Amino acid sequence: MLLHIPGLFDAEELARIREALAQADWADGKITAGHQSAKAKHNLQLPEAHPLAKEIGSALIERLWRNPLFMSAALPHKVFPPLVNCYREGDNFGFHIDNALRQPQGSSERVRTDLSSTLFLSEPDAYDGGELVIQDTYGVQQIKLAAGDMVLYPGTSLHKVNPVTRGERLAVFFWTQSLVREDSQRSLLFEMDNAIRQLSADVPEHPSLLQLTGTYHNLLRRWAEV
Repeated sequence: MLLHIPGLFDAEELARIREALAQADWADGKITAGHQSAKAKHNLQLPEAHPLAKEIGSALIERLWRNPLFMSAALPHKVFPPLVNCYREGDNFGFHIDNALRQPQGSSERVRTDLSSTLFLSEPDAYDGGELVIQDTYGVQQIKLAAGDMVLYPGTSLHKVNPVTRGERLAVFFWTQSLVREDSQRSLLFEMDNAIRQLSADVPEHPSLLQLTGTYHNLLRRWAEV
């Protein structure tokens, strides 16, 4: 499942973030890449412990925990602290699959990367190239969203970032360990939850609502890992 989640930051907030990042000390993006991914990764990144990365990441996680679309689709159990990257002219990240497990710096707890997320911080017209390219069951998807919008997709997906040919592409990326490991099961629960919400809005007294809601929770009970 590939999902667009819009409007997590507004224009004023994004302008402040970009202004702060313009003064940041960037490191080589290979610092958080696995052995194979490092060969394909050519970009810049804020170190995990950088105060600005922590500030942006905390604000994002706080909003996602209140975002019904993210909560319904991801069914989050653990979230890897968000990281911030920068692609400048010539930078790119070739096709790769994210590491199955991630361990936050200074933590003994690992996060299984069931879902990958990218939040765009730069407006699409601020740079050329830099599309996030994801191979999924419906073919190749090229994604370049408005600043403040996020894409959520399975961590098992083969994906890349096209070379930036003009300007600068700023983004936040992170991984989520879901309560439900399998993407097909998460997708089924997401579709069912959407149907229940729509039915609740359109026909709030419909007798099937109780049955559908019960079925949803029984499936979640069967599939959830806590």
